[in-house]
Amino acid sequence: MSETMSPVVKRVRAYFAPVMRGVGTYEGPTIFDAAQSGGFALDSPPAPWVSLGWIDGFVRKCGTKVVALRSGAPATTQMQVRTEIEATVGFAFESWGKAQMALASGTQQMNLLKSVGGAVALETGSTATVLQVGAAVAGSFAVGELVAVDVDYAGATGFVGAGLSGAYVKTALTDVDYVRRVTLNVGRIASIAAGVLTLEAPLLAGVPMSAMKVSGVVGFCDREGSSFFQEWSGLFVGEGQQGERVVWHYPRLQTAVGIREDVSASLGGYEKTRLAGEFRALPVVDAVDGETVVCFRSYVAG
Repeated sequence: MSETMSPVVKRVRAYFAPVMRGVGTYEGPTIFDAAQSGGFALDSPPAPWVSLGWIDGFVRKCGTKVVALRSGAPATTQMQVRTEIEATVGFAFESWGKAQMALASGTQQMNLLKSVGGAVALETGSTATVLQVGAAVAGSFAVGELVAVDVDYAGATGFVGAGLSGAYVKTALTDVDYVRRVTLNVGRIASIAAGVLTLEAPLLAGVPMSAMKVSGVVGFCDREGSSFFQEWSGLFVGEGQQGERVVWHYPRLQTAVGIREDVSASLGGYEKTRLAGEFRALPVVDAVDGETVVCFRSYVAG
């Protein structure tokens, strides 16, 4: 086997995908097959992975302990075992957006809806990137505007939100817009024509259900101190100068710290404010051999 130099990586790019949870069920994380998809174009990740751009200060920490089992007299190490499996990953996003804020907060991440109770019903023929709303109401939206797409809240309890659970409702609420307030099924309008809103990128949940409605969004808000934990699958790619890659796949990530920002000085006296986060890796069982895993690290040759 030929020897190669260590990968020289300038930057790391982050991708995230849904982990869907339901009432009484767990549908599982998003799996990544490095053998089949490890060389994907960085600007076009395989579905349902979503690019969240370049990140800074990417740091992985392993808290797993290896201890010796001893027996005999005198005590002699007979074997080793791993205990207290633990892994975390931390970084700062280079850009702000819906998903970046949601991940950095780790809890309910609210959409600031443009109007209350003013959601527009979708018409037949809508897709993950094309929202059919009709010519009569299309004029109430603008190119570049953000929209949230989800169902009316109808008193359900448990996990809510399309594509990825945005909140857990403990007791029934009365706000018909609540699911659209917490949904991560958000997109930006690229064009408007003939009653159709075309989005810049596909919605996280894919093709909308017929019962979904559209609300305009003016921004986002997260609440420090709330109890809900979001859960995502994470994928981090460091590409070397010769085309080789190191890929880290975390099937299950939840925030491990409180909400914070990373503030650094930049040219001209201005401060650059970045969303900072640290995440704890939760375990999955590898279907190949039943082993418990918190992270898959792959090297893909260039």
